[in-house]
Amino acid sequence: MTPVLNHTNCSGCCSSGDRVITLIFMVALILAILLGNSVILAVFLATKHLRTPQGYLKTSLAVADLALGILVVPFSVYGEIKMLSINSSLAEEGYEVLFVGSWHPCYLIGPVFAGCTLVSISTIFLLAIERSIAILKPLHKEVVITRRRTLLFIFLSWAASFFLAMIPIITSHGGIVLEYNRCSRMCNYAPAPSSPANVWHILLLFPAFDFSLLGGTLIINALSLTTIHQYTRRRKLLSGTDHEPLRVSFSDIKAAKTIGVLTIAFTASFTPIAVFVVGNVLGYQWCTFSFFAFWMLASNSCWNVIVYSVCDQRFREGARQIFMSLRCLCCRSSLS
Repeated sequence: MTPVLNHTNCSGCCSSGDRVITLIFMVALILAILLGNSVILAVFLATKHLRTPQGYLKTSLAVADLALGILVVPFSVYGEIKMLSINSSLAEEGYEVLFVGSWHPCYLIGPVFAGCTLVSISTIFLLAIERSIAILKPLHKEVVITRRRTLLFIFLSWAASFFLAMIPIITSHGGIVLEYNRCSRMCNYAPAPSSPANVWHILLLFPAFDFSLLGGTLIINALSLTTIHQYTRRRKLLSGTDHEPLRVSFSDIKAAKTIGVLTIAFTASFTPIAVFVVGNVLGYQWCTFSFFAFWMLASNSCWNVIVYSVCDQRFREGARQIFMSLRCLCCRSSLS
């Protein structure tokens, strides 16, 4: 999520040398997010046999990650470049000098980061449900999991996620605002001047919602993987007999394991943010930890292509076909 940060003095962690290193990291992350998720979209949209309900969900996940690489991280790069270019006397005033005017860009960037994070969590939850139905009820899979229902749930996921991202602004009646924070180098929710202390408690809605979904996802994945293990044991015991159990396809088993890896990766990247939000609500201010927490979550946007490449053979084959097609196209262009 994009939780709250106080106006913390980070002058010790914002030297020119640190900003240059941070800027290099941000630019590298943008390239990784854009390249990785562009490959994912190309594979799932261009490969016909991957245009399945599961493929649509993974495409939705890639779009949410791609939005971070297009809007959220580049905005942080802009902030770092501006701080490097202004003189030292202005730099001491903080990042507030970067944005002047009646409308602050963080009122767009902040909800995008929060909303896309929620979309990722809810999409992984939907992927786990889709895989559990395919594993537990393989005969009913085609009837229950349809493309139309999948697209409907994707739409509801995006709408609900961005509505939830706006709740702190809507319900706090001006008590919570969005600002560019010098510690996390991102747009974060922050208390408005003279706002009551209890207005912060609404931000606990984010980790409560996220961990509820992630906890449910872990339980569903555990149930699916347990069923796969039991099925494998029965198949070995009954191999060669006429009473072999109902076959679960190999692709369904691999897909369930891939979703399990995605869930673990996202839970690991989100946990520091949840700890930070709770600590902030309790009054703790962790400047260095805030940068680590926010950017670990942002870095998760380029992990999916690695997980698919390692765990999903069909994805590797689709990526190889696209690469070969591009290679042939380049060769023809060079010959002509």
